[in-house]
Amino acid sequence: MDSSIVSIGISNPGAPIPQAKISRFMQLAHQLDGQEQRKLDFLYRKSGIESRHSVLKDFEKEEVSEFTFFPKNKELHPFPGTAARMDVFEVEAAALAEQAVRTALVKAQVAPSSLTHLILVSCTGMVAPGVELDLIRRLDMASSIERYCIHFMGCYAAFTGLRLADQMVRANPNARVLVVSVELCTLHFQKEYTEDNLLANSLFGDGAAAALVMQSDTGLQIKKYFSEVLWEGEKDMAWRIGDFGFEMRLSQYIPSLLNQGIRGLRDLFESKFNFSQVQHVAIHPGGKQILIQVQQAFELAPEVNRHAFEVLRTCGNMSSASILFVLERMLQDDCIQGEILALGFGPGLTLETSLFEKR
Repeated sequence: MDSSIVSIGISNPGAPIPQAKISRFMQLAHQLDGQEQRKLDFLYRKSGIESRHSVLKDFEKEEVSEFTFFPKNKELHPFPGTAARMDVFEVEAAALAEQAVRTALVKAQVAPSSLTHLILVSCTGMVAPGVELDLIRRLDMASSIERYCIHFMGCYAAFTGLRLADQMVRANPNARVLVVSVELCTLHFQKEYTEDNLLANSLFGDGAAAALVMQSDTGLQIKKYFSEVLWEGEKDMAWRIGDFGFEMRLSQYIPSLLNQGIRGLRDLFESKFNFSQVQHVAIHPGGKQILIQVQQAFELAPEVNRHAFEVLRTCGNMSSASILFVLERMLQDDCIQGEILALGFGPGLTLETSLFEKR
């Protein structure tokens, strides 16, 4: 019997914030004139995103006097430093993750006390004692539970967490492993008017997801995985800790680099996964053009992306949590059976893949 993702729980903070409202905030924060405002509006309208979630309420405010996190002035001075952003992460992350975990465990009818391993994934915040300890206390898990933290790997980090969980279950068939991804991407808003910041500010939202991995003949059975680095994109996606939050390097060329890289790996995908026989694909919704370019690289019908596009439309890119949102939708979709190839991308430029079988 293979290890399997038997349930996935998801959660988002607060009500969805319309993309148009976030655009107005960005225009105010960047102090844009009429022509630049129109450019920003165009970027947001073409993003494929209708709404996102944030632990910060300021993004839906229309007047600086209403801000609660950013300074109440048009210059946003003094701009919040990394410590202030991590203070918010410390307060908000565990509560959001708890919602996702409770949903996953209720779906599987598994008690928190029976879990043997806990893997925390987050690229947008770090604190010690960590979120994983807070979850143990909140959910009354065994204090002896084995716990691991995967930080700062970027949008593909949930693949790493699932791979580790699979190896734990294969080593110990009685293991019940909980993989928890919590990403508060909007904490890292950057006000400097650069191409990287404009792209990042237009895409990212907040969310958490939890996946329960254990031996089972139901759910999404974990069959294979494969990782590759597309070195030509090494400098096009990067992630750094700065004085004012975490800073992203996000080039507009990433979709085309992925398209070229995947086309070059087609034979390898066929030998590794028998790709021509794979019925379904789950692509990390890193952005509208990423979904389109990866779909075209594999010569797939647009229909394969419907769940990824829906996650992007309603939540934006939630970094590592995003692929779990897509898989959760596919797990609930009765029309989907058989093999699912999941793909994620992150700094490096790193390509992560996992082959699942839904039964």
